[in-house]
Amino acid sequence: MRFTLLALALLLSIPVGAAPAQGDATRGQYLAKAAGCFGCHTEDRKGATPFAGGRALKTPFGTFFGPNITPHPQAGIGRWSESDFIRAMRYGERPDGSNYFPAFPYPSFTRIADADLRDLWAFLQSLPPSATASKPHDLDFPFGFRFAVTFWKWLYFTPGPLAPDPKATAALNRGAYLVLALGHCGECHTPRTFLGGPRSDRALAGGKGPEGKAIPNLTPTKLKKWSDAELKDFLTTGLTPDGDVAAEAMAEVVRNTISQLTADDLAALIAYLRSLPPLADEAR
Repeated sequence: MRFTLLALALLLSIPVGAAPAQGDATRGQYLAKAAGCFGCHTEDRKGATPFAGGRALKTPFGTFFGPNITPHPQAGIGRWSESDFIRAMRYGERPDGSNYFPAFPYPSFTRIADADLRDLWAFLQSLPPSATASKPHDLDFPFGFRFAVTFWKWLYFTPGPLAPDPKATAALNRGAYLVLALGHCGECHTPRTFLGGPRSDRALAGGKGPEGKAIPNLTPTKLKKWSDAELKDFLTTGLTPDGDVAAEAMAEVVRNTISQLTADDLAALIAYLRSLPPLADEAR
């Protein structure tokens, strides 16, 4: 009887949705670096708790704040199940079924493979819980209505993992996956329509970023001026061949994301960028 009561008490003490993660947390940590999770979900100040949210993203629609994604049961995602997480990443939906705003780059994350999503979930479950409350978004009227995102999705969102190109090499397919899915490079480097949707005819061709600053063209129109070694140096150190340095957001991406890739993944990423059709810079 005592054993039964003890077992029942232990079961009741487990938070809702806190089933043990089935993925590989160590591999998930690498995937989280490749996906840039730290940058969007960690406040931009010294001593900020990693993944506890608070990072501001200013856009023409208002300011978004990255939420707490630690496994805290109230402040974070500790009451989520793995299926809740996959639903968020694959379909851009919250556990209650309402839409996430596409400032959360699920239009790219939807392309992540199921196995990688499980590993990412396992890593997030391994983080120390933080009680830091997520900040509410500060959006201009009428952009704060989540139901309106449904219409945006009809126009710009196609859910589902990225299918490999059967005509491409394994390295090119891996590079495409890193750029288009995990790294979600197009979220910043693809210009937007007035509704905030990506212009597919100008994919990765640069333009104006989410905070109104100029974003470089990633197609070979610009990158052909650099050798593979020079491009690799820039992506791992932030230094350009002429001695300039990456600034602000890109410097952080280099420091926390691209420089953390394995040599094979970095080579695959560069090979994919080289394979893109060249697109001219937009007229200023």
